[in-house]
Amino acid sequence: MFPEAENLEFDLRDKENCERAVANADLVYNLASDMGGMGFIENNKALCMLSVLVNTHLLMAAKDAGAKRFFYASSACVYAAGKQTGPNVTALKEEDAYPAMPEDGYGWEKLFSERMGRHFREDFGLATRVARYHNVYGSHGTYDGGREKAPAAICRKVIEAKLSGHHEIEIWGDGKQTRSFQWIGDCVKGTQMIMNGDFAEPLNLGSSELVSINQLVDIVEDIAGLKLKRRYNLSAPKGVNGRNSDNALIRKIFGWEPSTRLRDGLERTYRWIHDQMTSNARAKSLERVS
Repeated sequence: MFPEAENLEFDLRDKENCERAVANADLVYNLASDMGGMGFIENNKALCMLSVLVNTHLLMAAKDAGAKRFFYASSACVYAAGKQTGPNVTALKEEDAYPAMPEDGYGWEKLFSERMGRHFREDFGLATRVARYHNVYGSHGTYDGGREKAPAAICRKVIEAKLSGHHEIEIWGDGKQTRSFQWIGDCVKGTQMIMNGDFAEPLNLGSSELVSINQLVDIVEDIAGLKLKRRYNLSAPKGVNGRNSDNALIRKIFGWEPSTRLRDGLERTYRWIHDQMTSNARAKSLERVS
């Protein structure tokens, strides 16, 4: 929250709230979605799909308000599952979203909303832009409660192990599944580039630094300065076996791609989550004493 900005709280599934939110706006960024990590996505498919109400009503409101541009935050979950069956993946290009077979629930909503933006551009002249986010992480993100993504979850688990002295960690799946993870600063920069640029079709916005979940844990352990015993929960949600971002198109258009090293971004994320967890623990301890 920034005190110099107007901050409104609305349920954007409601069309009237969307109209109030975009009144007098030139640029509309739709970053709103009911989503979380893979555990949430796999167990809440209907809730994820109901986010279509947000994008539908925001598009309608932006068109009626005369907004100049509309940005939609899509996801790498739109990509066809058949192209993500093994950990040694070929990086996904934008055209790999079709023939369509996205992540059930969440991915289908994202792909449908992409198409809606396209047709609002074609039929109504609203300049729409789309970025397909690949696993955004960083400071000030959710790190507990069930909606957190893998980098934040791993950081939290390692910190819990370090603070408790119980040097063990549970990993969902076999740890061999692969992903790329994008630092929030790169995501913000890329989002603004895409919004202000002339390219109207969906673009990948993600790092191309591919790692396994085991390697992700290795990095966080190294940051924390300890090694943990690993327990693999093979029945837990783990998503597709491999996914990476092909950045050829964004490099061609903007001469740029997300490039913050995973180690650098994770170190900043780890420090922030550690500070949050230790300060919360101190506050609870003081409450008990008082």
